[in-house]
Amino acid sequence: MYKVFVNNTPIILSTKKAIEGYTTLPIKEVDFPEIIRTVLKKEKKGKEAKYHFYHKSEKKLMEHLYSKLPVVVAGGGKVYNEADEVLFIRRNGKWDLPKGKAEKKEDMETAAIREVEEETGVKNLRVTKFLKHTYHIFKRNGEFRLKVTYWFEMKTDFTGDLVPQKSEGITKVRWKNTAKSKKALTDSYENIKQLFSLKYLS
Repeated sequence: MYKVFVNNTPIILSTKKAIEGYTTLPIKEVDFPEIIRTVLKKEKKGKEAKYHFYHKSEKKLMEHLYSKLPVVVAGGGKVYNEADEVLFIRRNGKWDLPKGKAEKKEDMETAAIREVEEETGVKNLRVTKFLKHTYHIFKRNGEFRLKVTYWFEMKTDFTGDLVPQKSEGITKVRWKNTAKSKKALTDSYENIKQLFSLKYLS
């Protein structure tokens, strides 16, 4: 099962033919931009939109998803320092994790490390494992797009100054312990919360 976020509303994708409480549609028949507009209208009115797209083949499910909207591929990092604190950025009035668009022919680990360095000033990064993909919808030049972010866990021994990349709208960069991370996640995005264990979300 996959979740594609429109703001904080998840659209569920799966190989199941139905999920209780959700409006289920075959993904190959979906008018994705129209569904997105409907979700946004319902959100604005404080109503819940519950959509489920399905295909019997998981491979076909994702192929159809990628064909519905222009796709932007990004890399990001959930970074730990030697004190086991997590690196957060403040952007657009929310706490987030550093991430950004991959450059042409750039592999995803390289893209993720570069973006973390550029957005936060943190150096000496090493990838320890791949975490997951997240999917969310954004709008650019009047067109809806699908951002697919490859997230990696990273570690660093960096102890220097944190430098927010102001040209990317980042106003703060902070290391946060578990308690402060939990607080930050109450003012973050649902797709970011997927990267954290229950100890941060409870």
